[in-house]
Amino acid sequence: MSTPSIVSSPAPDSTAYTTRLLQSAIAACLGLMIVGFVGFSHIEVVHNAAHDTRHANALPCH
Repeated sequence: MSTPSIVSSPAPDSTAYTTRLLQSAIAACLGLMIVGFVGFSHIEVVHNAAHDTRHANALPCH
């Protein structure tokens, strides 16, 4: 009596590429939303925290 075996085939490369592209697009959108919120925030504490973080990391901001 033989037992059935399940053979899985690897995912096509186009699926992996599409997944990476989608993840990159979502990360970019999230990053732009965060930068937009912090950069144009009228809440002075949020803006100053981001400003101090840029200076602490030696990044130019002016």
